[in-house]
Formats: sequence, C-alpha cells, structure tokens
Amino acid sequence: MFVHYRTKGIIFKKEDRGEADQLFTFYTKDFGKLEILGKAIRKISSKLRSGADIFNLSEIEFIQGKTHKTLTDATSIEKFKNLKKNSRRLQIAYKISEILDKFIRGQESDERIWQLLIETFDRLNAPDLKPSICDLQYYYFFWNLLSFLGYQPQLYNCVLCQKRLTPENLYFNQKEGGLICEKCFKKVKSGIEVKPEVVKILRIILEKNWVILSRLKIGKPHLDSLKTISKICEENLSFS
Repeated sequence: MFVHYRTKGIIFKKEDRGEADQLFTFYTKDFGKLEILGKAIRKISSKLRSGADIFNLSEIEFIQGKTHKTLTDATSIEKFKNLKKNSRRLQIAYKISEILDKFIRGQESDERIWQLLIETFDRLNAPDLKPSICDLQYYYFFWNLLSFLGYQPQLYNCVLCQKRLTPENLYFNQKEGGLICEKCFKKVKSGIEVKPEVVKILRIILEKNWVILSRLKIGKPHLDSLKTISKICEENLSFS
C-alpha cells in the first residue's frame, strides 16, 4: 500500500517523458527539492494539468514508488500571472530555476530557502514592480541562496589580512571567499575590482533588507558588476 504525501511546492522545471508524461522538479516546503512524475498529464483529459504548470505554487500530493515519485493531486494556490505575462520577469524566474536546480542537489527541506523562493516570486509578481529594480530580484535570490548553502562571502574584513575594509580600492576574490584590500591584491594578483557602491549593495542584499535595497539608485554599471561577480561565483562553485 502506497503512502500519500502532501505539501506545498513551486514547479521550477518540467520535462516531457514518453507520449504523455512529464517529470516535474519542485521545491517544496516540507521536503526540499523533489522530482515527481506526472503520468498522462499532457492529455487534455488530465485533472492535474491546471495545477501543475511551470512556476505555479501548488498544493500537491504524491506517492513514493520503487523507482520514482508519482503525482496524484495538484491544486494551484498562486499562478503568478503577472510574472508569466512579462518577458523580463519570466526570464529572471528561469534564471532562478537554473541556479536552484544547479546548487540544490539532494532532498532536504530548508525553511529559509523556501521563504526566499516564495518572497522572490511574490515580488516578481507584484503589479507595481519597477523595471529598474527587476534585475535585483535575481541577485537578491542568488546571493542569499549561496549564503544559506554556506558560501556567504566575507564583505567587511579583508579575507587575507583580516583588516577592516574601507571604501576605497577593493577586489573580489572568489577563491579566497570574499573581498581583499588593495595591499593584499598586489601580493596575490588575483581578483576583480569592485566599487564601494557595489559592495554596499551586496551587504544590503545579504542583510535581506529589501526595503532599503529597493530604494537605492542602482545604475547599469552596478548591475553589470553584480552580474560579473555572480557569474564568477557560479562558475567556481559549479566545480567545487
């Protein structure tokens, strides 16, 4: 006899299997990352179709078989319609799903990651979200996810000499795990220069203070710098 499990989850990935099946990847409140098979769900007659769409927050039920989990019920709680209607927001949602899939490897619940995911999708879905801060949603998610996974960079003291950093020439060194001062940079000759304004943004992100972050005037050069640093971190951690 199969045991039925119920939880809430966001579908962040789906793949077609066979003629009518789909394999869903959920991040769930109670179990963390799960892969669940939706049998015959691509058929028009399937009762699960409406509750099992990409980026839906749904209440789901599944059973654990010998080789895989099978979806038995899916009811949408929030479809994030504003997010799905906006190409830029949708692009960010896909970037979030890629990073979540890349760095969450095992099945383990984490309330912090769950709340971060829900909060980020809620903001991406907000009707009054300003385009100027839309990209910040991804970096907010990215850096806080890394922090929860144990990869939070050191941003207040030089990771090499441990001296308190001042707003001058600073360099981000992923290998060392954070910022280094100019004196240490000249010794190791490794790192990328980061403007004090970008350091401030990163600090506010990791303090999880979205209210202050959303009020900052963040220009394209700042976003470009965040993009470069985030990419370096992603690539380096992918091989760790």
